[in-house]
Amino acid sequence: MNEAKQMTTPTLIIGAGPAGLAIAGRLAQRGLPFMVLEASDHIGFSWRNHYDRLHLHTVKEYSALPHVPFPADYPTYVPRLMFVEYLEQYAGHFNIKPKFNQKVIGILRGQDGLWQVQTETDVFTAQRVIVATGYNRVPNLPELPGQRMFRGVIWHSYEYRNGAPFRNENVLVVGMGNTGAELALDLLENGAKPFISVRSPINIIRREVFGRPAQPIAIVLSKLPTWLCDYLSKLTQQLSVGDVSVYGLGKPKHSPTFDNRRGKTPVIDIGTIDQIKAGNISVVPSIERINAKTVTFTDGRELPFDAIILATGYRTGLASFLGDALSAQLLNERGYPKQLWFDDSALQGLYFLGFSVPVTGVLNLLNRDSERIVEHISQNNFIPA
Repeated sequence: MNEAKQMTTPTLIIGAGPAGLAIAGRLAQRGLPFMVLEASDHIGFSWRNHYDRLHLHTVKEYSALPHVPFPADYPTYVPRLMFVEYLEQYAGHFNIKPKFNQKVIGILRGQDGLWQVQTETDVFTAQRVIVATGYNRVPNLPELPGQRMFRGVIWHSYEYRNGAPFRNENVLVVGMGNTGAELALDLLENGAKPFISVRSPINIIRREVFGRPAQPIAIVLSKLPTWLCDYLSKLTQQLSVGDVSVYGLGKPKHSPTFDNRRGKTPVIDIGTIDQIKAGNISVVPSIERINAKTVTFTDGRELPFDAIILATGYRTGLASFLGDALSAQLLNERGYPKQLWFDDSALQGLYFLGFSVPVTGVLNLLNRDSERIVEHISQNNFIPA
């Protein structure tokens, strides 16, 4: 076995997706040295592997990374592959050259006060570490009752590319977050008969409200007092989406912005709701049991299915390399970092970027949070004793 190489850098960034590139771009703009580690062999790896029809749900004017706007000829809602192209151009603009195939397996604070980051092959030492591995790094794969008895296809959404293989088939999508809602629409457009299993009431907002993109409206609302923001977001939802409880989607107790502050992301609708209202996409309740060729639901119905798509989300997977002690200090009950950085001297120099999903847009927040982190680094440029 080859001996692990030892490398040192002032700032180590873990992840070469949008978050990692955003902070790298800001550091490069200031002439501050850094190193980027990437577990895969490509920049923006997860974006290369998402389903085909994926577009940004946020407008390009509020979704670019720091210092580099999207090209003028890009559409308002940037498609997946154009976004990957943009990430590559961004890295080239700032001469960001990640070290690829460097999967991090451990982070710890050395006795010298420096952070040591262990990958599968090497060890990196840094004054500060910025974790930017993303909030959807590890697929959440629940074991549903009777799942192993099913004779059809069961995929997690990360395996789904398009609905072409499911033409003329009954397909059950489990979960109606943004991915589940969009996959159901994609299945319908590819000639399948989609059903969505919904466990609890869902907050839904249109991607465009009264002919205008919803994101700029959400940004304006976010600057208002919390109570007023919640009231107006609920009112806007009622006017644009209406009462969808009659279609099996329930009636949320709180506004989209209220739920979002508590980690429950609203669905940004791009047409699924209209298809549900038209009867082209069916909504069913929670699963009671999966059988060989059918699924039994909690309302007693048993329906036949050819395939099941688990749109059950992702986890950060941070605990896998932070370890138990650091995870207990840094992560909340859902496994997300509690804040961007921590003032405890024992945690000084450790940062987290890209683990929030606000209604104002993930990429918009990346832009602002990366600036906050770089300012904090500039003002606290400590050197361990």
